[in-house]
Amino acid sequence: MKKHLFLILVLFVVACQKETDEPNPGVYFVAPSHFPKPVYPIDSNVITAAGFDLGKNLFYDGILSRDSTIACGECHRQTYVFTHHMHDLSHGIDGRVGLRNAQSLQNLAWRERFQWDGKAATLNEQPILPIEHPDEMDDKIDNVVARLARHQGYRDKFKAAFGTEGVTKERMLKALTQFMLSLVSYQSRYDKYLLKDASANFTQDELDGMNLFSSKGCANCHKGVLFTDESFRSNGLSKFERTKIEYINEKPVLQIVVDEGRFRVTGNANDKFKFKVPSLRNIAASSPYMHDGRYTTLLEVLNFYDASVQDYGTLDPILRQSNGRLGIQMTSEEKRKIIAFLNTLTDDTFLKDKRFAEPDGFPVR
Repeated sequence: MKKHLFLILVLFVVACQKETDEPNPGVYFVAPSHFPKPVYPIDSNVITAAGFDLGKNLFYDGILSRDSTIACGECHRQTYVFTHHMHDLSHGIDGRVGLRNAQSLQNLAWRERFQWDGKAATLNEQPILPIEHPDEMDDKIDNVVARLARHQGYRDKFKAAFGTEGVTKERMLKALTQFMLSLVSYQSRYDKYLLKDASANFTQDELDGMNLFSSKGCANCHKGVLFTDESFRSNGLSKFERTKIEYINEKPVLQIVVDEGRFRVTGNANDKFKFKVPSLRNIAASSPYMHDGRYTTLLEVLNFYDASVQDYGTLDPILRQSNGRLGIQMTSEEKRKIIAFLNTLTDDTFLKDKRFAEPDGFPVR
């Protein structure tokens, strides 16, 4: 009898450790067995309960912006894969409108650079960009640190997270990074299918869609289990001129702007109109699409690749066919099946995980 009870206990523990079960509230970072090795050096910023808690509070607190109205969580909402749902361009302080669509926040430990144009080289420095961008939070990082230090609640949380007194820029960025590192999505139906979970069998349409996704060349850029090769590519979107206020030397100047992507960072003409290849995980939940949010449905995206790709000199060679045609030729039936496959990439466990929701008793100040 004791032997049987022991066997039952062992099976229970193993079942609780399966990747496809509910997340463990005490686990803050998961490196799934079917994922590659993380890019971020986890050992350099080990996620603790107190660090995660501080990072989450900072993420959802408007105190990071100039007038304390715009939080990271304003443009990155969990239900929509931490994007600014149905906003083509993100809105920031004083109702200002930015130039790009907010990117999803998931599986960031595997990212190599950040922002659509790769301006941030590491996850630790990524938060500085929205904090200091005039269309987003419009402040200086030192001002934010000083503001946090004035609140006893934050002083206590910084001490709990780092062991000693002190609210500093480095600690603030490390805490935000700890929270963002925890946003790992790995429990979609696709993952379960990949891990041979019998409960996650694909329909014929989904199987056909997965095969078409590969044979049509989508997987050339949206590679592997993370569905991105982390590269910067020009996908042939038409130029979109916008009249907007740009802040030059902190002064507003009305300008006509064309977003030239990676070129804005490198100044290399070969980088014009190249943007970071986004992950397609949870893609069905993250509308609108493209760096400027111009498409609201996946069918619109596939229609673009089928019939509207343009070449401004830096178009990715993958989108140039041997017969001179641009884009990826697809029938209506093929598009339907590809979308059926893309829907299997939705991870409802991640989108509803209460660990990542705005904390109770908030804000701490």
